[in-house]
Amino acid sequence: MSDEPKTLDAAPVRPSSAPRDPTSTPETGRGARWTLGLVSVGLVLAALNLRPAITSLGALLEEVSAGLHMSGTVAGVLTSVPPLCFAVFGITAPRLARRFGPAAVVCAGMAAIFAGLLLRPFATGTAGFLAASALALMGIAVSNVLMPVIVKRYFPDRIGSMTGLYSMALALGTSLAAALTVPMTDALGGDWRLGLGVWAVLAALAVLPWLPLVKDRTGAARTEPGATPRATARTAPAAPAPAASSAPAAQAAPASATPSAGTAPRPIHRSRTAWALACFFGLQATGAYITMGWMPQIFRDSGVPASTAGVLLAVTMVMGVPLAFVIPRLATRMRQQGPIAVALGTCGLVGYTGLFLAPAGGAWVWAVLLGISNCSFPLALTMIGMRSRTGAGVVRLSAFAQSVGYLISIPGPLLVGVLYQHSGGWGVPIALMGGLMVPQMIVGVLAGRDRTVEDES
Repeated sequence: MSDEPKTLDAAPVRPSSAPRDPTSTPETGRGARWTLGLVSVGLVLAALNLRPAITSLGALLEEVSAGLHMSGTVAGVLTSVPPLCFAVFGITAPRLARRFGPAAVVCAGMAAIFAGLLLRPFATGTAGFLAASALALMGIAVSNVLMPVIVKRYFPDRIGSMTGLYSMALALGTSLAAALTVPMTDALGGDWRLGLGVWAVLAALAVLPWLPLVKDRTGAARTEPGATPRATARTAPAAPAPAASSAPAAQAAPASATPSAGTAPRPIHRSRTAWALACFFGLQATGAYITMGWMPQIFRDSGVPASTAGVLLAVTMVMGVPLAFVIPRLATRMRQQGPIAVALGTCGLVGYTGLFLAPAGGAWVWAVLLGISNCSFPLALTMIGMRSRTGAGVVRLSAFAQSVGYLISIPGPLLVGVLYQHSGGWGVPIALMGGLMVPQMIVGVLAGRDRTVEDES
């Protein structure tokens, strides 16, 4: 069994001479450094935009529901739209990346987020609001899947630290949208449409760093899913020379060279590890979207002011800022990631128990504990990067785990809305949320075992 997953941040895993090929020129080296810097900025800005479309809506869900005349069940459907879009559109990311290159797809994703957030405030009915939201969520979906792929391609020796960086930015964007949406709405005259639409500005900024990378989409496509160095070696023995012209591609090449280069990869759905990761991803996503969509309303119904409820959601989200950087680095240094999954799930169990017993009395404590529990997301992303040896394997595993995972998470927010409406309170929905922590910990232990999907071929 390969030891690579235990040392993803260690330089000796891959030959240090790969980026400094003797045939490369100083200009190539400068260009590679500029590209890596641009990718780093692009990752951070993209991650900042992967959740505001959701958490800004959660903070104003009561106003939006009233403005568009939604029932509790319809509002539950609205909170289920994000995982549905992530499942439906996320599965298309590998094919799009093969054709256009991952950077071009992420650029288009950021543009879709911008367009959706810009159009959403102009919706006059539920259907139009859902359509504009779906456009933004489509961009988020493909970007979600390709973030681990871009990290694996450009930073193969720093998977833990770079995953932590964009996970931290994602948590920051999530918490900022939760904390600032209500105050900004008040400052803009109390119109929820303006409060939601202002986040389109941040999305517009995220498009900019990816534009120069779109021009290099041909080089990206040569080293990405479906056209990895391994696939190129099978179809065109003379192709390594172009791949060597890019420092990131040269770094990725050793990871792709496996003894099974002449055989077709095993279907990803036959891997037990892939299924364990998909279930873990799905259960943590269920908790996350229930939290983002309903937690402010839970606090508001218990007597907490609307602005404070938004800040409590922000506290939950902001816990991911430091932990999203620490957890991936810790995970890459452990043989088994199951203990981390159990620790995070335990925090979730305690948080939901407190929310059930004393939602207002211990609100700040429950918000912190649930924020720690939500850091299962960066753990899941890190394990996706660790459970395959190759860039092509990571994109297949990422698309499978995230698409299946988001399908699993779809019923959760909707079910919470139905239970809330028919039970007349939050007791039953909160009990459901806490109960889901148990299977999440079990599949987290299975997904965290020291193996790769290639080992199961």
